[in-house]
Amino acid sequence: MAIFEHPSFDEHESVHSFYDEKTGLKAFVAVHSTHLGPSAGGTRFWSYENSDLALRDVLRLSRGMSYKNAMAGLNLGGGKAVVMKPAGNYDRDALFSKFGEFINSIGGAYYTAEDVGMTTDDMRTIRTQTKFVAGLDEGDAASGDPSPITADGVFRCIKLAANKRGLDLNGATIAVQGLGHVGYTVCRLLHGIGSKLVVTDINKQAVQNAAEEFGAKTVAPDEIYGQMADVFSPCALGAVLNPGTIGQLKASIIAGAANNQLSVPEMGQSLQDKGILYCPDYVVNAGGIINIAGEIEGNYSPEWVEKKLQGVEKTLEQILDLAAETGRTTDTIADEMARARIGR
Repeated sequence: MAIFEHPSFDEHESVHSFYDEKTGLKAFVAVHSTHLGPSAGGTRFWSYENSDLALRDVLRLSRGMSYKNAMAGLNLGGGKAVVMKPAGNYDRDALFSKFGEFINSIGGAYYTAEDVGMTTDDMRTIRTQTKFVAGLDEGDAASGDPSPITADGVFRCIKLAANKRGLDLNGATIAVQGLGHVGYTVCRLLHGIGSKLVVTDINKQAVQNAAEEFGAKTVAPDEIYGQMADVFSPCALGAVLNPGTIGQLKASIIAGAANNQLSVPEMGQSLQDKGILYCPDYVVNAGGIINIAGEIEGNYSPEWVEKKLQGVEKTLEQILDLAAETGRTTDTIADEMARARIGR
């Protein structure tokens, strides 16, 4: 499908495709906006069935990064990269070294960092080929793995939304979908304040660990939506809030780390019609990019990150209060705010 006619194309400034026969690298980088500064967003390393799905993902994710960075008050635009995981054996270092060369060829319009499937080791490999990378665990301004800060932001937003609904999280049931670095840490934080957990993941070891460490109830991936829970926290991949899942939900609050949770914008209205308070994903999950932003600017400090996280809480509260006052959906309000900040 042609890029300009692609349903996920949203006035992106540039879209880059990269291929290297020797390493098997197939990758896309999408720069959605540089209105507020150089675009920034993580690289996703995933097994895509075909390149059209990878292109759709990078277009949607990069737009989300523009909104996320703008709503977090960062001097960054929105960009994203996806690398299609090669089938069979491959040399990971060689793959991401070549990817680093491609990132460098963009000339600084895009900074990359960790996302799904990536590690700080991968960032170090990319760093050998380009300076346009963050999420490193070494150097004067290194911020390290951003996932704990993302989880902290998600935890804060769950607490805020619960307070708006008069829900005491001590004893409340939280259904967490996805037990990666972020989702698992969200579980740990919730367990620490007495929440009951229902969890799922395709990683059986992570599920077993959550059951043992947190006393979590474990369910199959397709059973998580229908659980009797107070809060549903999607922390895996996107488009999980769709016509097939929304009807199953019992939770009254949705707040999680996954990007692009709404399969289409109309799902925001469907959630509101069910009386579910939806916390827009790109507001809730901004902790990681906040952490990375300080590294990109070269002045990383925990105090600055804390101030920005408090700003995320204030922004979410503003969105929730305005939605309550006007009857409009939270995602519509957030989108309008974000687009105004990036000049669209």
